[in-house]
Amino acid sequence: MHSRRLSAAIVARLRARYPDATIVRRDLGRDPLPHADPGYAAALSSPAALAAGLASGAARLSEQLIQELEAADILVIGTPMNNFAVPSVLKAWIDQILRIGRTFSSSAAGKTGLLRDRPVFIGIASGGVFTGERANQPDFLTPYLRAALGCIGLNTLHFLPLQATAFLDDERLSAARETLLVAI
Repeated sequence: MHSRRLSAAIVARLRARYPDATIVRRDLGRDPLPHADPGYAAALSSPAALAAGLASGAARLSEQLIQELEAADILVIGTPMNNFAVPSVLKAWIDQILRIGRTFSSSAAGKTGLLRDRPVFIGIASGGVFTGERANQPDFLTPYLRAALGCIGLNTLHFLPLQATAFLDDERLSAARETLLVAI
């Protein structure tokens, strides 16, 4: 609920700045993606298997999601922090868009992103406090997203943490959300 409101506010702020923008919305909480299955893993095992996987549909969703990402000039991700990390539905999306040879290459020197960088606004809602002076819980979410998105070439990340949602009333939550939006 809090991450949906935060991401909607981020989109509204960006919409005001770019009124002609086309918005593609994918709500993973309401319409979750399937987690990677053995067919998808097999499709990624070789270039020939990938070609067959694209033809058979095993990698079709991955390709669709990557094309959505490539078409975007700005990406907005709204996510709760679940047990210090990303929820499984966001992990399922990441598993589909991180694809060797398509969104990143790999060599002895490491991984290189193949996508064009663009601004990524990541609204995070957390019942606790994970950053700043009052932090009282670990944060595995932001370093994970930094690594995963950086792997594919998305490095201009803007984290907007809405923290302590379990302890704030509606008025204070609204004020905290507005404070975060000033950064956009």
